[in-house]
Amino acid sequence: MSEPTTTETGGTPEPDRAPDPAETSVAGQAPDPIKAVPLRHPGQWVAAAAILILAGLFGYGAATNEAYRWSTYFDYLFDTRIVAAAGWTLALTVCAMLLGVVLGVVMAVMRLSPNPVLRSVAWVYLWIFRGTPVYVQLVLWGLFGSIYKQIDLGIPFGPQFFHIDVQAMNAAFLFAVIGLGLNEAAYMAEIVRAGITSVPEGQLEASVALGMTWSQTMRRVVLPQAMRVIIPPTGNELISMLKTTSLVTAIPFSLELYGQQRDISSLNFQPIPMLLVASTWYLAITSILMVGQHYLEKHYAKGASRMLSDRQLEDLAQAETLEGGR
Repeated sequence: MSEPTTTETGGTPEPDRAPDPAETSVAGQAPDPIKAVPLRHPGQWVAAAAILILAGLFGYGAATNEAYRWSTYFDYLFDTRIVAAAGWTLALTVCAMLLGVVLGVVMAVMRLSPNPVLRSVAWVYLWIFRGTPVYVQLVLWGLFGSIYKQIDLGIPFGPQFFHIDVQAMNAAFLFAVIGLGLNEAAYMAEIVRAGITSVPEGQLEASVALGMTWSQTMRRVVLPQAMRVIIPPTGNELISMLKTTSLVTAIPFSLELYGQQRDISSLNFQPIPMLLVASTWYLAITSILMVGQHYLEKHYAKGASRMLSDRQLEDLAQAETLEGGR
């Protein structure tokens, strides 16, 4: 038996310890790899199996339930009226979002302005349009012709520049775009304001020190960094706007998806398959918009993370190879 060793400071005997496999391995050879056994989670497998069983039962029940009228569903899925309604829905979405984004940027700038009048006007605008339901706003826009029968612009008791007979106008689509766009602008204003304020003030100070103008600072410094914060909620608002177009029947405007399926179902007396047809088109368009949002977020997220992408890692490896070959 070996004698117990003593420490340099004390002299207290140190008990013998078991030899380390790494120390007893042959010199120049790596130690045996550790055989790690993953932790088992039986509860997760049970939950996954239960979800799959429930999904299968629901799918079987939906496929065999005569109330869904799948034959009617497939007959009207690509009907010309439904396809045209999808086009009107996209037109409403794009036009309303453009109006909402432009007006939202203006309101965000007014909210950040040092002028108290501009700040107050922007705050009142946001308070009204965020505080009332969008359906109520659309109903009021549908009654715009009853509230304002005509619009005259000119000098009081003087010359009149132009006259508009609102009641004679057939502008349901225009009122739908205005109603949706004005409501969306209230939310876009807060999104844009949050994106601009997320940029550190040091960036603005550095831009001023470099001699940049305000427009150059916003275009080259602030907005590229703010877009990383603005794009995700804006994409969500775009998808939400697509579904909100179903409320324009309050104006009334019935050429979009929900209005068309309602008109068709009132003729064939089969509302369930027609609702499924409209839902399918909403899902298809939403899926395309989600893919576009993903790539936009990926584009503006460059440089925000320290983790390199696969392509960046490949470029770095090639650069190191070329540098080593010199």
